[in-house]
Amino acid sequence: MPILMKLLYDFFPAILFYIAYKFYGIFVATGVLIVASAVQVGYLWIRHRRVETMHVITFILVLIFGGTTIILHDAIFLKWKVSIINWLFGLAFLASEIFMKKTLVQWLIEEGNKHHKSAQKQFDLPKNVWRKLNAMWAGYFLLIGFVNIYIVYQYSTRIWVDFKVFGMLGMTIVFILLQTWYLYKHLKKHHGH
Repeated sequence: MPILMKLLYDFFPAILFYIAYKFYGIFVATGVLIVASAVQVGYLWIRHRRVETMHVITFILVLIFGGTTIILHDAIFLKWKVSIINWLFGLAFLASEIFMKKTLVQWLIEEGNKHHKSAQKQFDLPKNVWRKLNAMWAGYFLLIGFVNIYIVYQYSTRIWVDFKVFGMLGMTIVFILLQTWYLYKHLKKHHGH
């Protein structure tokens, strides 16, 4: 799946959440988010007989924090979920430096290309390049978590929803483009093209 298509697929529940929020408010939108996340995970399982860990973690947290938001009628739980999930991903990237033979970013890229032998050889990069990429991803996820908390406590729910859907999507696209440029620059240098 091309990276921008995958990004849109990953943001599919957030987009449905946004549409529901605009018409019915935060609590209906939260229910839509829970259902859309369940459909996303179910579709992946039916289609590929496997689900990415990121989707499973996201679904569980959406279910817990979204469910709490609906039951207690307080949006703060859903708002905090965004920071918690990003901090967990950031910590996973940092922990991979200690507990894995490869950085998490290297493992994810290799897993995504394991059916393409030519791509596997192409991504043979020095360890320091993988470590820098990994640190950038960790920093990005940790930063998004803190930016989210700032917006939660400084602005209205309407502005937070806009940030959650469009701000985070835009930031993620820019970050991925920067990562792609960094990776391409090192691939070109390392493979002498």
